[in-house]
Amino acid sequence: MSQLTSTNRVLPLVTGVATAAALSGAAVFAVLQSGCDDPGAYRVRDDVVELIGGCLQPDDLPISPRPPADLGSGEPALAR
Repeated sequence: MSQLTSTNRVLPLVTGVATAAALSGAAVFAVLQSGCDDPGAYRVRDDVVELIGGCLQPDDLPISPRPPADLGSGEPALAR
C-alpha cells in the first residue's frame, strides 16, 4: 500500500489551482478579445429579466426543430 507523504497530498492541490488559473485566464482573454463594444444590461420588466443591448443577435442562436404535435389520433402528426 502506498504511503501518503506531504508531496503526494500537495501535488493534486497545486495541479488543480494551476488548471483553474489557466482556464480563468483563458476566459478573461476570450472576453477581452470578443470585440463587443456594448456588453448589454439586464432589466426587469413585468417580472421577466431581459437582456437589453449586447452583441448577440437573434440570428446567432441555433433554432432547434419542434417535435410534431400529437393530434389525438394515436399517431404522431407528420412534420410539415
